[in-house]
Amino acid sequence: MTLGERIQTLRKDNSLTQSKLAEKIELSVPQLVRYETKGVQPPADVLSKLANVFGTSIDYLVNGTIQNKAEEAIDDNLLLKQFKAVEQMKKEDKNVVTKLIDAFILKANLQQQLS
Repeated sequence: MTLGERIQTLRKDNSLTQSKLAEKIELSVPQLVRYETKGVQPPADVLSKLANVFGTSIDYLVNGTIQNKAEEAIDDNLLLKQFKAVEQMKKEDKNVVTKLIDAFILKANLQQQLS
């Protein structure tokens, strides 16, 4: 999800029109539309005002959550579910899974170099 999509989603979740949000953050509606739909990056002061209106952080507006990042980076839904399950395991079990993954990555890298 992009910054603009997060702004738009939060605006709708808070039952705000573009006009009302623009008024709250002292911005023109066309400029808000640029942020929501055109991929224009708001300056820090606007991000701060948006974060205050929505009760969230600038980091969330710009980057989303860790889960958002993982979902955007990992296309394989099964793999994503498995990583989420591993995240809930005890530390010792996580270490075993991590070592297994490392071993498979090393094997794949070696096979690639040999071919």
